[in-house]
Amino acid sequence: MVLLLGARSDIGGEIATRICQGRKVVLAARGSEGLDAVERRLLAAGATAVRAVDFDATDLEAHRRIVREAGKVTSAIVAFGILGDQELAERDEQEAVRIATVDYVAQINMLTVLADEMTHGEIYAFSSIAGWRARRANYVYGSTKAGLDAFCQGLSDKLHGTELNLILARPGFVIGAMTEGMKPAIMSVTPDVVADAVVDASAKK
Repeated sequence: MVLLLGARSDIGGEIATRICQGRKVVLAARGSEGLDAVERRLLAAGATAVRAVDFDATDLEAHRRIVREAGKVTSAIVAFGILGDQELAERDEQEAVRIATVDYVAQINMLTVLADEMTHGEIYAFSSIAGWRARRANYVYGSTKAGLDAFCQGLSDKLHGTELNLILARPGFVIGAMTEGMKPAIMSVTPDVVADAVVDASAKK
């Protein structure tokens, strides 16, 4: 069964579409708006059933319940996240903490739950080249990706030799809903390109 955490994610949806054939899919997102289109696409791609559950990434205590209620998860796509407002975060500590909570704290909380609950399969996680060096334009977001990247490196080492694999992607600028209205950076990619690379890496174990 596939669990897509952050069901409105462009990249997450592309990956789910590529791995859902003959499998059940659970879409986890805050509210149901826009999920009908995701469901139709997954069913058209061969999913045997699709259902949605309400998921608030900041409700850390609910993470384990969400995973357990989903069923026997063998592929988990941790695709929730926010870019946040860098300018606001520079003068409003609550915005800085909001970004850090969603993009780091909630991520490591969910990844820890998944690594503990799943016995085999794959966990897909997303860092970013923004974490290689936190730059002036988005250093709050970049700092969360740096921390997440380090955490995933350690988690990957922990899972080495088990039947559960962690696939960590580090895309650059991705043209999609999160970056809508922004000028694409050099060597920008689209979600389908990222998904192809990630699924290919997963197939190589």
